Amino acid sequence: MSNLGVPELLIIALVLVLLFGAKKLPEMARGVGRSLRIFKSETAKLREDDDEHTVQAQAQPAPAQPQPAQPQPQPIQAAPALSAEEQARQLEEQAARLRASAAQADKHA
Repeated sequence: MSNLGVPELLIIALVLVLLFGAKKLPEMARGVGRSLRIFKSETAKLREDDDEHTVQAQAQPAPAQPQPAQPQPQPIQAAPALSAEEQARQLEEQAARLRASAAQADKHA
């Protein structure tokens, strides 16, 4: 069942072109590539965080008696940076707006 030869791959490619159209396939491939890159980077960050957490847990000795907590002023934090996924989404929205405005310009020209 897992033997996919050239004829089978050609049939699959033909069905994809018929379903989605030749213009949509490169856009879909770019979207899948971006999603996979984002997923890969996020899983790598999770692994790094887990590694750092285990190293810190092993390196830290048991704490002595806790001292009474004194309220400390909270530092002013800057707005959080956008994640890679949010940046990609914004870029895709900008590209869609540009394509729409270019299509309208072509209609009026």
